[in-house]
Amino acid sequence: MTCKREVEIAVISDVHLGTYGCHAKELLKYLKSIKPKMLILNGDIIDIWQFSKRYWPETHMKVVRKLMKFVVEGVPVYYLTGNHDELLRKFADMHLGAFHLQNKLVLELDGKKAWFFHGDIFDVTMQHSKWLAKLGAVGYDTLILINSFVNWGLKLFGREKMSFSKKVKASFKDAVKFINSFEHTAAELAVEKGYEYVVCGHIHQPEMRNVKTENGEVVYLNSGDWIENLTALEYKDKAWTIFKYEAKDYQVDIEEDGVLSDSEDLHSKLDINTLLQKIKLEIA
Repeated sequence: MTCKREVEIAVISDVHLGTYGCHAKELLKYLKSIKPKMLILNGDIIDIWQFSKRYWPETHMKVVRKLMKFVVEGVPVYYLTGNHDELLRKFADMHLGAFHLQNKLVLELDGKKAWFFHGDIFDVTMQHSKWLAKLGAVGYDTLILINSFVNWGLKLFGREKMSFSKKVKASFKDAVKFINSFEHTAAELAVEKGYEYVVCGHIHQPEMRNVKTENGEVVYLNSGDWIENLTALEYKDKAWTIFKYEAKDYQVDIEEDGVLSDSEDLHSKLDINTLLQKIKLEIA
């Protein structure tokens, strides 16, 4: 059996399960290759905005089962809500065994405070024109779908893959300006609150750098996404690193025993009834 990499904390975000652009197969391989002591899902894991399309292939379900497998095994899994899964925010601060549903999270890592949250609170479009943001999400998903067909053709001719959205972002100064503003705003707020690390998602831009503000300095981290970048953050031996998925490193698939099967009884390990009761109370 393939040896799994041990990490203290793994952070993933912006998976967008339920969309055509989601690289669920690659994410599953990554999740099956690690042995984390803690897993943080930093928002937009399930794309509830576009869930009405009823696109839910088996690979997406396998990712969910793998996440549940971690929970059953006692690995603390923190699901932090994002804008695409914002409907879950009404159930925030709910704890079922090793599973925790929250809007944000603060941890002390080797004497340093780390602040985790998705980051959509900094998005003006999200705050004032949610319909416009949703329209943009549909356009983005369409762009990714077209991009996948183009890359399929490029692969046939032995050409290098390309990213439409990255080229679009790079060509618009406003996009670059927004990313820089997002990072600086997150850093300023983290310094103000006395944190040494601030960990976000949302902008699909993996990053790890020191940011200086007028009042101090903080390490800004972003876990990227599993649409284009296929990245995660990992914490081990008092240091953060950005993990980048490379297909060549996963030629041999890891055994399927790391995924929760349909036959396993979650009710005996998680108090699902508590969740159902909470949902009923919200609907009533």
